Amino acid sequence: MASAVGKEEEDAWGKVRKAADDLYELRDTFFTQNPDDKTSKLQQESDLALKLLDSIPAEQRKLPVQRATYEYLRGKILDVVPEYRKEADDHLSKAVKLNPSFADAWLCLGNCIWKKGDLTSAKNCFNLALSKGPNKKILCQLSMLERRMAQGAENQAEIVEESIQHAKEAITLDVKDGNSWYNLGNACLTSFFVTGTWDHSKLLQSLKAYQNAEKDERMKSNPDLYFNGATVNKYLENYERALSGFEAAALKDPSLNATEEVEKMVNLLNKLENLLKGQSRAKRLASLASTIGAGNLNSSYKRTTLDVLSEGLNKAVAVLGKVLLFVKHENITPLYFLVCDSNQSCFVLSVYGIRNDAIKEGDQLILLEPYFHHVDFSWKGKCYQFKSIRVDFLEQVIVNGKALLPHQAIRTSIYAQLKP
Repeated sequence: MASAVGKEEEDAWGKVRKAADDLYELRDTFFTQNPDDKTSKLQQESDLALKLLDSIPAEQRKLPVQRATYEYLRGKILDVVPEYRKEADDHLSKAVKLNPSFADAWLCLGNCIWKKGDLTSAKNCFNLALSKGPNKKILCQLSMLERRMAQGAENQAEIVEESIQHAKEAITLDVKDGNSWYNLGNACLTSFFVTGTWDHSKLLQSLKAYQNAEKDERMKSNPDLYFNGATVNKYLENYERALSGFEAAALKDPSLNATEEVEKMVNLLNKLENLLKGQSRAKRLASLASTIGAGNLNSSYKRTTLDVLSEGLNKAVAVLGKVLLFVKHENITPLYFLVCDSNQSCFVLSVYGIRNDAIKEGDQLILLEPYFHHVDFSWKGKCYQFKSIRVDFLEQVIVNGKALLPHQAIRTSIYAQLKP
């Protein structure tokens, strides 16, 4: 008889735990055009979960461990909303006081305090949770928090490196967990931007991590995974993959600005195509190309033209060209120009990390160690074909025979668009 009562009690707590977990599943997978609809749905389900919790008889809440579980579940259910709730904080604080070894309660308390903006206390909670034993969920949250703490900090790169290490630790605990891979992708991507956008291996690492995350069926419903992957591909000018990623994100969460990203990219591609066609027929092209001088090229670089560049990074070579047009578009970064070389070959030049007044129409450029890409793909029945060179640093560009000055550099930052 006693064992039957014990099982009944266990089932009652189990039902509440499942209701709380389902609530968070709803938070992470239910998306609507109107955010208020989601808030309303969460509130409704939260009320039902609390009612279920309160249905547990008082005699099953007498022991400290039982009371701790009750306070934890109540705090967790209340904390499902995006904004900070003091009531949730109070219940979770009681839970860890009643049972200091309660790792899940420490994790929830850390998440709750994070919303309040007390990042140091939140990190303490996560570290206390981890002290109870290794846990991939806690490691991922700690990694996310560290990226948030890095913003505006003097030792940004160091803090982000800690974030990467915690993300990798989470993966070692479960190599098939998509959320851990997604978290690592975000950490590598943040590292790329805070260290000055020079280490492209970090970009490729983030893409690889996102691809591993996609192998986990549970991550298929995460629109931010597709949005972030698309943002990386946009930066790498993998336009087709970027468009597919943004479209997938928009289908999963209509409230994201992913549809807008698709429209902006298609508008840009159409504009580049039309301008290139117009320039290639322009009578002034031959006269402009003939004015391209030798320039004061360093002997360690070999002068070359567009038609002999290899796909990807071209080391120890330089392309000389004339700026035909500055291409206005809807994004802040990169800057786009149409350029022709001495063979009258026109190409798109995308420039990162340089102020928009550093290069003007009519300028002669020397592009050192250019990154070449032959764009060739179809989207919605339209074919896009053009040649592109990307430069990431002002040291790669010489304008009218002069190196650019340090004040003409800006730090490229698209990672603010990323979802955590």
